[in-house]
Amino acid sequence: MSEKIELLNEIDVVLNPKKVLDFNYLLYVLLSVLLVAVILFPKIYIQQQIYFMSRDISKLKGEYDTLKEENKVISSSVESIRFKNQILDTLF
Repeated sequence: MSEKIELLNEIDVVLNPKKVLDFNYLLYVLLSVLLVAVILFPKIYIQQQIYFMSRDISKLKGEYDTLKEENKVISSSVESIRFKNQILDTLF
């Protein structure tokens, strides 16, 4: 029975060798992560800046539209007052 177990252990060692994680493997992994970070960081940063700029532009466009409408209302009010003044001036 022990011969069978020894044989199975030897076959296991041959088929599934123990993988040793050495310093080179760790270095390759760290360099790979660093390379991915260097490539992706600018993309993420630029996308974030575009998002904030578009948010500011949207806010300013909303304010511009509001001011444009207020200008129309004030212009019509001024025109109304001007018309009233012209009519009152001609009556007296």
